[in-house]
Amino acid sequence: MTESSNDVSRIHKRYTLTTFTPTSHYVSLAISIAVVCVIAAVSYIDYFKSTNNLFIALPVTIAVLVATQLIDPRLLKTEYSKSIHMSAFGNLLWLVTILCGILGAYVFSKPTLLLVYITEGMLLHASFRIAIFTSVLGTKLSTAWIICLLQPLAVFLAFVPTNMWVPMLTDPKAIEYGVVFCVLGSAWTLLSDRIAGSGRLSSTHAFLQAYLAAWTNDDPVPMESLMEKRSEPSKVATFQILFKTTDKNCRLVIPDLHPGPFHPIGGSNIPYLIYKNLDSSAMVMHSISDHALNLPSKSQVDLYITSLKQNSKIREGSMCTKPVTIQVNKARTTGLLFDKTAVLILSLSPHGMEDIPYQIKSDLEQYGMNRGYDKVLIVDSHNAMGKEIEKLDADDLLTAAKSTLDTLITKETLPLSVGYANSEDLNFEADDLGPGRVAMMCFKIGDEKFFLAWADANNMLNGLREEIANYFSKNGYNFLEICTSDTHYKARTAKNKHGYFEFGSLSKAPDVISWFSNLAKKADHSATPASYELLKSETQVKVMGGNQLELYSKSLDNAMRITQAFLLITTGFFIYTML
Repeated sequence: MTESSNDVSRIHKRYTLTTFTPTSHYVSLAISIAVVCVIAAVSYIDYFKSTNNLFIALPVTIAVLVATQLIDPRLLKTEYSKSIHMSAFGNLLWLVTILCGILGAYVFSKPTLLLVYITEGMLLHASFRIAIFTSVLGTKLSTAWIICLLQPLAVFLAFVPTNMWVPMLTDPKAIEYGVVFCVLGSAWTLLSDRIAGSGRLSSTHAFLQAYLAAWTNDDPVPMESLMEKRSEPSKVATFQILFKTTDKNCRLVIPDLHPGPFHPIGGSNIPYLIYKNLDSSAMVMHSISDHALNLPSKSQVDLYITSLKQNSKIREGSMCTKPVTIQVNKARTTGLLFDKTAVLILSLSPHGMEDIPYQIKSDLEQYGMNRGYDKVLIVDSHNAMGKEIEKLDADDLLTAAKSTLDTLITKETLPLSVGYANSEDLNFEADDLGPGRVAMMCFKIGDEKFFLAWADANNMLNGLREEIANYFSKNGYNFLEICTSDTHYKARTAKNKHGYFEFGSLSKAPDVISWFSNLAKKADHSATPASYELLKSETQVKVMGGNQLELYSKSLDNAMRITQAFLLITTGFFIYTML
């Protein structure tokens, strides 16, 4: 895995801490109502030692809770669902405090339960609101202090008997504990926001808020604005092999860009946009690239897509060699040669890997030049999940690729026919695919036919490639490879360690095989004599660069360390209050 890929993974890892909220705000609403009812019931039974007014207090408390949940989003200018989730967690903290007070009384054999624990829980809820208001919702600290007591105090007044209001709210210990909790929450928000950025990021919380707006609300504007300001101008090249037939033209596209950084930011859906722009008859491959080559915003994506219409023709022809596949240990390389332009597809499936290092690309391009090739186009098949590529595997890939180049140049060139089929006429849905879904290309070279499969997906489930290949082999097809586009589009949010659904994690292998089998027959049927053109386009766009993602990643790591320290301090003080 490249450094920029590592940074994206760490950012997502920090984000996953926010996915502990229930999937529906209705669940959080039910939790909030149930929790305040338990708070009221436990307070009456164990603390007040009377249930005379409990059944009057319960409906009043629920009504006040729901009313404050409606007021919060209006004051904070946020979504109602966030108000509900926040309410559920805050009230749970309050209930835990009350229950710990009861537990402490039994453990330490206290003669009476101190009412201070009810008040302390209310104020702990208030301090939690300060932290959430400032970090997730972007509220000013002064505003957070003003409205932090809105819900907890209103609920307190709803269920606590009126004759106990003054003594419980003026208890010196309760005030002391509350002030300490709120000061700790305020200190945390200041340090995690400003210090965590190490002076290079003015506000860690602003980044977090933009990230959450994009990830949870599909609102890319704040994040794109932040990222584009830090992006770097770069000249980006895109190579296309355009196959011209009497039936339908199709293309292999290898852009020197990387999809991402995540949906719906910038170029996260760039493979499909390229595919659509090229008449939905293209296979958009994953080049040797990483997240440093992400397009940061829609404006940069539009600029890049427009540039695809301005191509220079480098070479043309109608002859091709039969494919060559070389396996070296885990590494496998499949190559095709169009006159003096080689296409190499690299894979470690079923063992998997992350983005192939740039060094392999530069080494192979230089090796190809030394062997007389005009151009070596390298595709990262991205067809099995894996970790950072180990040196031994990288060396094996390099060895296999060089051997493929050595063999290709000795092969006879033959007339070429090409057929193409996509899934636009197939009636299926798959949330582990991007909107380009799947496609198949058939190369008829000499007296043999070879099939190349493609999926608009973010990587593949390990072993799926082998199941597809085995099916094709058993049915008499020469299967070359299946490649994914590495799209970062998401049909729905994936609450897993990857942050996305790899192809095959939701789609079943028999269904996938059926799709590709159907497409293979269509591509075979449509194969007609073809000529090809090697096209190149270049455009000046802003790319994110590796340093930007590193900055965000390190800032969130620093914020997490600060958070852990404050959690320890707060927990220690909480235990002290229980004693």
